[in-house]
Amino acid sequence: MTQYNPVYKRIILKMSGEALAGEDGASGISPTAVGVIAERIEQIHQLGVQIGLVIGGGNFWRGAIGASWGMEQSTADHIGMIATVMNGLALQDALERRGVTTRVQTAIAMNQIAEPYIRLRAVRHMEKGRVVIIAGGTGNPYFTTDTAAALRALEIDAEIVVKATKVNGIYTADPKKDPTATRYATLSYDQVIAQNLGVMDMTAFTMCREKGMPILVVNFWSPTDLLEAICGRTEVGTLVTANG
Repeated sequence: MTQYNPVYKRIILKMSGEALAGEDGASGISPTAVGVIAERIEQIHQLGVQIGLVIGGGNFWRGAIGASWGMEQSTADHIGMIATVMNGLALQDALERRGVTTRVQTAIAMNQIAEPYIRLRAVRHMEKGRVVIIAGGTGNPYFTTDTAAALRALEIDAEIVVKATKVNGIYTADPKKDPTATRYATLSYDQVIAQNLGVMDMTAFTMCREKGMPILVVNFWSPTDLLEAICGRTEVGTLVTANG
C-alpha cells in the first residue's frame, strides 16, 4: 500500500467554479462533481494537511459577462462574489456529510450562512483540523479569485497555492492539440512570464512572485495526483518557484 507523507503543512487550494458543474461544461452545481471534489479534499485532510479552499463562481456567473452587457463592473463583480458563496455552501455540505468539519468564511458579510473572513480565525480553524472554505473573493470588484487565493495564502502563512485544473500540470503546448507536448516538472516565475504560460492572472501571479509563494498546478480530477503532488512527487503536476 502506498504511503503518503505530505511535505506541506498548510495550503491554499484554488478551485474554479466550473469544477462544481462537472466535466460536461454545464452551468450550476453537479452533485456528482461536488462529491468527487469532497472526496479529494478529504484525502489530503486525512493526512493532516491544513486546508484553505478558495472557490470561484464561474459555473453561475462571471463579472465579464455582465460588463459585456453594459452592466456596471462593480455590480457584475459583486454578483460573481455571491456566486462563490453558493459554491462554498455546496462544498461545505458535501464535506460535512463525509465527516470533515468545515467553516465557510466570506469577504462579504452574510452572517446567517457564513462567518466573516477574519485571518486569525481562519488560521485557528485550520489548526483545529477544520477545512476553511474562503468565498466572496477579495470582497472588492476588479479582482479575480486567483488574486483572492494569492492574497489569502500570504495572509494565513500558507506554504503553497495549489491550483486545481483538468490537466497534469503545465505543458510546452496544449496537450489536447499537440501530442508532442511535454510537461514541465518545475518552472521558475521568470520562465512562466517569458513563455506567457498563463498560470494565474497577472495580479495574482505577481503577488506570488514578489513574496516567493510557490504555485503547484495539478490535475485535481485524477484519483491520486493531488495526493502525490502534496507529498512532493514530481511525477505529477508542475511546481512554480523562484528558482524553478
